[in-house]
Amino acid sequence: MKRMLAFISAILLFLGVDLAIAPRTASQTASKSEVVRVGILQMMTHPALDQIHHGVVAGLKEEGLITGKNLKIDFLNAQGDQSNLKTMSQQLANKDSLLVGIATPAAQALANSAPKTTPIILAGISTPAASGLVKSEAHPGGNITGTSGLNPVSKQFALLHAIMPRAKKIGIIYTSSDHGGQTNAHAFAQVVKRAGLIPKMYTIANTNDLQQVASQMVSQVDAIYAPQDNGVASAMKTLVNVANNANIPVFPCAETMMPDGGLASYVISQKEMGRIAGVMAAKVLRGKNPATYPVATVKSGYYMINEKEMRKLHIKIPAAIVRAARQNGKVIE
Repeated sequence: MKRMLAFISAILLFLGVDLAIAPRTASQTASKSEVVRVGILQMMTHPALDQIHHGVVAGLKEEGLITGKNLKIDFLNAQGDQSNLKTMSQQLANKDSLLVGIATPAAQALANSAPKTTPIILAGISTPAASGLVKSEAHPGGNITGTSGLNPVSKQFALLHAIMPRAKKIGIIYTSSDHGGQTNAHAFAQVVKRAGLIPKMYTIANTNDLQQVASQMVSQVDAIYAPQDNGVASAMKTLVNVANNANIPVFPCAETMMPDGGLASYVISQKEMGRIAGVMAAKVLRGKNPATYPVATVKSGYYMINEKEMRKLHIKIPAAIVRAARQNGKVIE
């Protein structure tokens, strides 16, 4: 068998097939029975991104790469600081065989710092192609692939409309500098428009703005949608506190935002998204070429409802949705 593998490798090297564009560092590492180094850069700490991080580690483990055995993970968290992102991405690019970027700014920082031969795995990026990270999600074309976390906005709006059928003006708040949040917010706004309702957009520069902007928003809308936005997610409790005082429900997009006071959502699992990215990372380390490895998504989601918020806001959720959440989703009691 060893002779056959050596023969096949020799033919591939002779022909130059794929090896010229494959990530050299990963291929070299995968060919040796030694500890591999993976660098993970996370944009900031908040539950959704933390879940993705845990999922990445789980996915690597699922593929036989185990910390302390044959895997060394260098994990850095920029805590939302752009200057940290630049410095940390350079640190990881200098020593790790494969890099994982959690959230769009982290992935972009890694892409700018790492050699084009170092593979980068995206974990939870809303729109990898629109963010300039890959040529297309079906055919990434370079050293980057991974998972996309684009939200099921049509199902999320359908849920909002089923619970709030009389709502006309839907407030949507996002961080102006968060590309993922901006994309998610405008995709939801398009769905709202197609339904004949009025999306009202509100932006914050950072979390310090949220209290003031939310206070203005609750006087002008009937319900609020909180997109997949790092700034809004990290200040979810502040948003909910302002909204609750005005009896306005908040419909978040992510499961990790629900315990902080979201009323209901149709969500995809953040940890599952990270797990898929971890599995992809392991396969790339073994030689799979990211240029031809399509960006993956989590295919199915589930309902989450928050009965505490139902009682607080005196809002009734249709029985079919409650039943679906109890049977195949999650209920916060």
